[in-house]
Amino acid sequence: MLELPLKMALRFPNLDLKSLPFAENLNPELLGGVVALLALGFTAAYISYRTKGCLDPKNFKEFKLIKKTQLSHNSARFRFALPTPSSRLGLPVGKNILARGRDSQGEEVLRSYTPITLDSDVGYFELVVKMYPNGKMSHHFRQMKEGDYLAVRGPKGRFSYKPGQVRAFGMLAGGSGITPMFQLIRAILENPKDKTKVHLIYASVTVDDILLKEELDNFAEKFPQRFEVYHVLNKPPQQWNGGIGFVSKEIIKSHCPEPAKDIQILRCGPPAMNTAMATHLDALGYTSDMQFQF
Repeated sequence: MLELPLKMALRFPNLDLKSLPFAENLNPELLGGVVALLALGFTAAYISYRTKGCLDPKNFKEFKLIKKTQLSHNSARFRFALPTPSSRLGLPVGKNILARGRDSQGEEVLRSYTPITLDSDVGYFELVVKMYPNGKMSHHFRQMKEGDYLAVRGPKGRFSYKPGQVRAFGMLAGGSGITPMFQLIRAILENPKDKTKVHLIYASVTVDDILLKEELDNFAEKFPQRFEVYHVLNKPPQQWNGGIGFVSKEIIKSHCPEPAKDIQILRCGPPAMNTAMATHLDALGYTSDMQFQF
């Protein structure tokens, strides 16, 4: 029996390597090397089998909607099943997927979405989607029922992440722009070896519009030294201790890390917000290398 990593064992009950033609002229050391190379080959194949995800970057694949949870009047959480209970989506942190649907006129629509799940979540992946009244892909998601299928392909995207690539992130999110931030926040906080600090400023219209609020607040409570979130509302309730109105230069200066070579400010929100945030960041001294827009 040949013992391999990952609690895997290969057994060759009827195989005598010395009896093989190529082994006749090999000395014991070389024969041992052949055995080692075989072991490495099988191990690599096994690891590739175990870690290969379900996504295809070139071809759309369909996944079944198994749960749809309404979060607010215009947003919902969609859970899609993967082929098996142990399947992984195969989406690197920082990447997104392209979804295909139909608008109200039956025309094909393509939109990018970032799952809020990681590859540590096996058997399924989840999307949080805000559905706008006149949104073309919003129509598709609004019409989806449990049992329907969504066609997606990927991974895609310009952002890549590895633990420790920066000392700290500042994040400026608006509306459904929270999803790529949430994916990264989860990856950082759920990795005890990752010491990156995260400072999130999240802009919404009302309290009910704050997506993933419970999860974000739980992260802030569980990891107070690594994560903080500051909510800004355009229409706050009477009792409110967060920001009011729009994200300003003063808010960014107070709640994001100062400009430095080892920090990065990420932004994702409606176009008008992204433009305003870029202007604020430039004025505060953040260079282009310190900024990234999803």
